[in-house]
Amino acid sequence: MMRKNLKKALLLGMAGIMGISLVACGGGDSSSGNELTNNGDYVFATGGTSGTYYPLGGAIANIENTVNKDIGFNVTVNSTGASKENIMLISKGEADFAIVQNDVTDYATNGEVLFDSPVEGIATVASIYPEVVQVVVAADSGINTISDLAGKRVSIGDAGSGVEANALQVLSAYGLTTDDISVNRLSFKESGNAFKDGAIDAFFVTAGVPNTAVSELAVTRALKLVDISGSEADSLIADYPFYTKIVIPKDMYGTEKDIETVGVRAIIICRSDLNEEEVYLFTKAIYDNLDSLSSAHAKGKEFKLEEAADGVTVSLHPGAAKYYKEAGLDIS
Repeated sequence: MMRKNLKKALLLGMAGIMGISLVACGGGDSSSGNELTNNGDYVFATGGTSGTYYPLGGAIANIENTVNKDIGFNVTVNSTGASKENIMLISKGEADFAIVQNDVTDYATNGEVLFDSPVEGIATVASIYPEVVQVVVAADSGINTISDLAGKRVSIGDAGSGVEANALQVLSAYGLTTDDISVNRLSFKESGNAFKDGAIDAFFVTAGVPNTAVSELAVTRALKLVDISGSEADSLIADYPFYTKIVIPKDMYGTEKDIETVGVRAIIICRSDLNEEEVYLFTKAIYDNLDSLSSAHAKGKEFKLEEAADGVTVSLHPGAAKYYKEAGLDIS
């Protein structure tokens, strides 16, 4: 029942919202043998420019284009509206690889919450790092719990985004709905700007920590993050098992105390019709070059081979599975 109500709320929130149009190479035809799809020209769908996905995707693309240059790889990174949009781009063959939240892939394959029907044509490449639900307010706001958001102006993320789904689920765990708050559906950057201008009182971010939008705000204004903990967090995890409990250290954003919250996982997905060899090479380039990735982007330090299948509910692509088996990872 809870999932059906959330789905209804999300669909209503998307009414009148226009999707972002991307220029991307096609590729709906299944590749055969070991030929590179699109002659090796791959579109890597990421997220907004002020989030984590876009610069991380750029770092990964640079590694792919360097390591697999002689094979003919040319990975181009596109900025997008993140998880849901990325899944649809993959399913339509308008992107070849993408970074998404694992919970959103779960919704996609089950045809629920953000999706009217099951989505086909996607496969998992790797589970890469935790995505942390962060609820940002001013230190002097008087907002100390999620329940205190009642009556406040709150950004719950882009319409149809994974952030919006997380926000609705968290609010529901505390007995709140969108009727109890003044709803704003803004990107990370837009949320940060609106918060800075005093147009909103709080905003949700689901991203790796530290998040750029939050870090930039913390430089000029005293912030605090609201805990998601106790019986409400336990209830949330019981309803949505893809969540785990996470602690954000107080020195991450200069808050007064460590923050107890919940999170999901960021994963890389791909078109299921890409051939085994090209996805094997894509996966191998990442995990054989984690030192380079760590130097290029802080999130690279959180990539761990032993966690590459954590939180995966959509089947691994055979090419990724081949690499993990060769590397000695138990993916059974």
